[in-house]
Amino acid sequence: MQCELCGARIQGPPKTVRIEGALLEVCAQCAKYGTEVQMPKKAEGRGKPVAGRPAPATAPVRRRRDVLDLIEGEIVDDYGQRIRTARMERGWSQKDLAMELKEKELLIKKIEKGDLIPEDDLRIRLERTLNIRLIDTTEDTSEKKKGGRVVPTLGDVISIKKIQK
Repeated sequence: MQCELCGARIQGPPKTVRIEGALLEVCAQCAKYGTEVQMPKKAEGRGKPVAGRPAPATAPVRRRRDVLDLIEGEIVDDYGQRIRTARMERGWSQKDLAMELKEKELLIKKIEKGDLIPEDDLRIRLERTLNIRLIDTTEDTSEKKKGGRVVPTLGDVISIKKIQK
């Protein structure tokens, strides 16, 4: 096993320390950089708290977007610009929009800059409040492609020549 701090191979049992809020498995030399944490024995189990001992606190995990989130459609590339223009058309500041959505102003700033993709619940509230669309559904893209000109591909030309022979 390698030390999560320095990368050296750990001789003997690793020490679990808390450094800046993160729990790390480190070697004996790096243990001095954090506060050693006593981890419960694996035989005790993680599911149920032991009588007289409080259950370990778990930090909220921020869910990443995965393939199943994209079933409804992908968020448009210019979502920040769309939100900004719709907000400005209403004459609202970022603070006004944040108060309307009951969110922090910093969150609105990050979304408008494109630094943060809004979670689904916030995206839906933004769409309803500003009367905009932030999801590019497959129906929208198919409607756009219908009006175009049909251009034969190389495969079409080869198929036509084979039929003529």
